[in-house]
Parts: sequence; structure tokens; C-alpha cells
Amino acid sequence: MTKQIKAYLALLEQFFSVEHEDEELLKMRAELLQRIAFYQHERLIHLLVTLFFAVFFLISLALTLTVGGWGAITLTILFLGLLVPYIKHYYFLENSVQKMYTYYYKIEKI
Repeated sequence: MTKQIKAYLALLEQFFSVEHEDEELLKMRAELLQRIAFYQHERLIHLLVTLFFAVFFLISLALTLTVGGWGAITLTILFLGLLVPYIKHYYFLENSVQKMYTYYYKIEKI
């Protein structure tokens, strides 16, 4: 998904680097709205997954602090190890969709 979004953002950069007729802008606007909708759905799913892993991490951390033991410590480290990449990916998705909004607003102003 990251490669796909980066490629699409590069395509948008290239598209907006030159002037276009109104018909081309309307076509790009429709495509951009569709892509934004897809990526918003992806962003929502990743937000939910990230929140669940954050809750699981906090529960396992509480378990580690109250009960202790290597099993609880291992579980906490595993959840933390999964949570960090999820946060990083969600941050990327959020920023990418915000960039797409910026391009959409550029089309709206024209």
C-alpha cells in the first residue's frame, strides 16, 4: 500500500506541474475523489487496528507490572514491536491523505 500511495502522489505532483484543460482537471478530480475515499477507508481500518494494539499493549503492560514473569514481559514486547510499525504506517496514511486533500483543493480553486 505504501508503494501505491507514493506512486500516486508522484503522479499527482507530475500532473500539477503543468497546465491542463478543464476537462482533464475534472477527470483528475473524479479520480482523486475516488482514491481519497479508498485511502480514507484504509486509514480508518489502520486506525482501528492501531488502537486495538495500543489497548492490548497497555493491558499486557499492566499485566507485566502487576504479575510479572517472562511470559507477560515477552507479550508486552511483542505488542510494542507491532504497535510501533502500525503507528508509523498510520502516520504515513494520514499525511498522504492530507496531501491528496491539498491537491483536491487546488482543483476546486481552478
